Amino acid sequence: MADTPATVLWRLVDEDDPTSLTLIVDTPSGPYTRRIPTATPLPAHPEHGKAAEIAAHTAAATWGLPDFVFQQTAHAARGSGSREQGDRLLIAGRRGALVQVKARTIPPKADALEVNWIQKVAAKAMSQAKGSVRQLRMLPADMVNGRGRVMNVDGNHYEWISVFLLDHPGVPPGTIASWQPVGMPAIALTRRDWDFLFGQLRSTTAVLAYLFRVAREPAVPLGEEPVRYYELAAADAATPPGEIDTDLVGQGGVLHSVPQLPQAPAGDDGTRAHLMIRFMLEDLALAPLGGLLTEANRHTVLSDLDRLPVAARTEWGHLLLDMLHDVPQVPEKQAKWRFRRQLDADGTRQLILGAATRFDEDIRAAFTAFVQLRHHEVTSRTGKAEESSALAVLLTPRDDGLRPWDTSTVRVHGDLNLPAEDLQLYRRLWNGAVEDGTAVTEDETLSPREDHPAG
Repeated sequence: MADTPATVLWRLVDEDDPTSLTLIVDTPSGPYTRRIPTATPLPAHPEHGKAAEIAAHTAAATWGLPDFVFQQTAHAARGSGSREQGDRLLIAGRRGALVQVKARTIPPKADALEVNWIQKVAAKAMSQAKGSVRQLRMLPADMVNGRGRVMNVDGNHYEWISVFLLDHPGVPPGTIASWQPVGMPAIALTRRDWDFLFGQLRSTTAVLAYLFRVAREPAVPLGEEPVRYYELAAADAATPPGEIDTDLVGQGGVLHSVPQLPQAPAGDDGTRAHLMIRFMLEDLALAPLGGLLTEANRHTVLSDLDRLPVAARTEWGHLLLDMLHDVPQVPEKQAKWRFRRQLDADGTRQLILGAATRFDEDIRAAFTAFVQLRHHEVTSRTGKAEESSALAVLLTPRDDGLRPWDTSTVRVHGDLNLPAEDLQLYRRLWNGAVEDGTAVTEDETLSPREDHPAG
């Protein structure tokens, strides 16, 4: 990582508390102090090892989303024995992590003996993770998420990483956990590192992306993950935006770029705007499933929304709040729509967030037509219909005092095979600035920076 811009100016450790860490971080606005808290306290009643597992699970479910955190199922029979499906699983989109939590349950010994113990349990954890992935690929299993809901997990549908998570009162300085290659990416963290990543990013998708990214890098000493994070965040800030075809969003599309790793913690601006995305995620997570929809369908929708870059969420939150305030300001029997769209760099994933004056069957039909049309327009240009999807979330204000808005979603994927007459109708409805008393505003598109690992 020699080419990484220097961003951590000082690293301060309290001699009386080796688990503490304070970084003096260099930013474009000048240096500031970033205190990395110790790991969250363990629950009081379970034995130490189990308590460490629960604490890691709770951190991921609280700062990420409970729907992305899965507990091990009942042991799957294997001959005369059984195999656990990992201590904890993180699954979002097409990525999954097998998290093996290991705790030091006796007072630490001399540093050399502690290092040997850490290497031993790390190797065991990685071996267990490899076996769990192999088992999930041979025999899909029902997993229980943080809301107590069951989803069938087929290991062949995910890209996996093994995470060795260590709960230890004082890791000897400079300790690097090592193990034999296990045939998939792998990384070792302390529980403080784990809490830091979730507290900094507050997105399971973003944490998984970070873990896969740094697993390609040389290992750093246990407990040093916040230092590496800020080095990579500085590299991201200095990286030029990736290329994107702005014509994918039609005339007037504008390229916005944000770093993959923000230097400031998520939601650090002192407002609640960043929480708008979390509120929407919770709305979708708690909504009853209709028709033939399954928990796997819900998981896909939540994963698509959670892909919104962390560094963009506050700005999007402010925009959504402005939309909700703005769309009711129209004469009776008219409707106002506002949308913001985001495309991945290759154009295969489209996220549309918006607001409309009210919700009724006409609004529902028009909203569905809008999503289908925009998906068709993008896939017609990219030629990647089969691998493309579009998720749209629409907020509509309420005035009954029960809740501030309703949340509706439409998700489409693949080639929609829209009839020519439907396309003509959709274009007439949506590709004019104002028609039939319906005002439509589409804000600029946003594209995240591409992933540029440092080093």
